[in-house]
Amino acid sequence: MEVVIQQLVNGLFLGSIYALLALGYTMVYGIIKLINFAHGEIYMLGGFMGYFFINKLNLGFFPALILSMAGAAVIGVVIEFLAYRPLRKSTRIAALITAIGVSFLLQNGMIYWLGPEKKSFPQAIEFKNYQLGFIQISNIQILILVISLVLMIALQLIVKKTKMGKAMRAVSVDADAAQLMGINVNRTISFTFALGSALAAAAGMLIGLYYNSIDPMMGVVPGLKSFVAAVLGGIGIIPGAALGGFVIGLLETITIALGFSDYKDAVVYALLIIILLIRPAGILGKNIKEKV
Repeated sequence: MEVVIQQLVNGLFLGSIYALLALGYTMVYGIIKLINFAHGEIYMLGGFMGYFFINKLNLGFFPALILSMAGAAVIGVVIEFLAYRPLRKSTRIAALITAIGVSFLLQNGMIYWLGPEKKSFPQAIEFKNYQLGFIQISNIQILILVISLVLMIALQLIVKKTKMGKAMRAVSVDADAAQLMGINVNRTISFTFALGSALAAAAGMLIGLYYNSIDPMMGVVPGLKSFVAAVLGGIGIIPGAALGGFVIGLLETITIALGFSDYKDAVVYALLIIILLIRPAGILGKNIKEKV
């Protein structure tokens, strides 16, 4: 029982990483109905930018985190402008294939540039373990949870309280009507990509610090699982994505605690199939009937 509770606590930390990534998927889908499969690679680039800023420029963890988020935001905007904007009026399958192409381009570009080997992420924060009864928590796990919650709250405030947040919500409902009301749709979509990419970069740096390892393929599996989390919570719904991330993290660690660590990925994808069969709109989503 103690092992299961310990794994549940670990699941919260892992789930917060998935939640940060899932928020990027759900925001982009909510605005332009695109599943941005290159989002996992932005997470990977965030980890590598953090590695560069700490290792090469000798910056502290928090300045490196802010610069990585800013760098990823710029990359997200550039990808949207070059790869997705020209296809906005095309079919969804064309945009989806482009997203997969961008994902492979970023992976292979990094492998060509830096090699496929894993790199040790600099331990910019000294590791400490705390014992709370029979539960063991490290300062890195607490840091991951606190930063993730702060970023999620900040995102919620941006979406609910700012002018750009209102524009995002308007464009997600009807882009053409929003444009007629004077909203700059292109700028709103670019801002959405910047926001999602910054969150992904923070997740990449945090996971690099936690596992002390990064590599050019590190975004593939977490990216897919975060997509599952977004679908589970209700893709296009921001609180749903956060909820889905925590559920996936808990599910994965419970599977490990029960001794089925080899099947942890299979359990997550099985959950996706079950959700699509019984509740395709996700936990917080609503089924909308379309007129024929």
